[in-house]
Amino acid sequence: MSDIKLFRIGAGAVTELTGTTDTVEKSVQLLFESNLEALLGVRFLATEFTTTHGGRIDTLGLDENGCPVILEYKRASNENVINQGLFYLDWLMDHRKDFQWLVLEKLGKEAAEAVDWSAPRLICIAGDFNRYDDHAVKQIQRNIELIRYRRFGGDLLMLDLVAVTSVKGLVTANGASSGSVVVPGKYKTISTVMEELDSSMSDRFEALRAYLIALGDDDVQETTLRFYIAFKRIKNFACVEFRPTTSKILIYVKVDPSSVQIEKGFTRDVSDVGHFGTGDLEITLTNAEDLEKAKPLIERSYGAS
Repeated sequence: MSDIKLFRIGAGAVTELTGTTDTVEKSVQLLFESNLEALLGVRFLATEFTTTHGGRIDTLGLDENGCPVILEYKRASNENVINQGLFYLDWLMDHRKDFQWLVLEKLGKEAAEAVDWSAPRLICIAGDFNRYDDHAVKQIQRNIELIRYRRFGGDLLMLDLVAVTSVKGLVTANGASSGSVVVPGKYKTISTVMEELDSSMSDRFEALRAYLIALGDDDVQETTLRFYIAFKRIKNFACVEFRPTTSKILIYVKVDPSSVQIEKGFTRDVSDVGHFGTGDLEITLTNAEDLEKAKPLIERSYGAS
């Protein structure tokens, strides 16, 4: 669907690099599984995972937000990998304990207890997709991403997010939404916290949200998790929390704190501080003007996502 060209510039000449895709799907799968976290921000859990109905999920993982991820690789141009992946996604939602046991075995108790079922994802990987794939994704109320890959020579790999759809709150197989379910514990869910925002904070968040979404050309996804709101492309680039009692909006971005002049009350190094969301730099918005100051830092994080 998309046509990206890559050129090498050298010695006063421009040479186009020819992109290729593997005809053997397994080699693509092995490449992704060996580098899943670096490529997609997903921790690897299992390959060729056998379901109770005899199916096999190509790759299972856990994303940086603690949400389950199914990856399916398109082997042929006429293969309906989206429907296949959705079938497995529904199975996974009905067998949550099986998934959490897998997380417990691979990543430990803390990760298993923190699995977030509010935004499970299906990622489809292929050498290319067609307009029917794009149309189908837009009609389905699930978190689905179509990612096209190209190899350029032996040492370059390109990923292109060609289509994405996301939903706020989990939509289960029977159509019920659980995005507002209250999770017991000592922390309030993000939906509960947002009900406590005054008009000033709500206005500031709407301005922030509009800016974050406008950074991309239909490639920015907003996902409401249990305790924060994540904005992502292929990976998170901004995670948002609220502190209604102090009228503060906190943004966590993936910017190296050592590369920033820390400003008390505005930026903070949280690389060694426990917090929800992802990112080592915390930005605090206490007024409308703070957003303008924060934009260069947010854009750096966006560029790395």
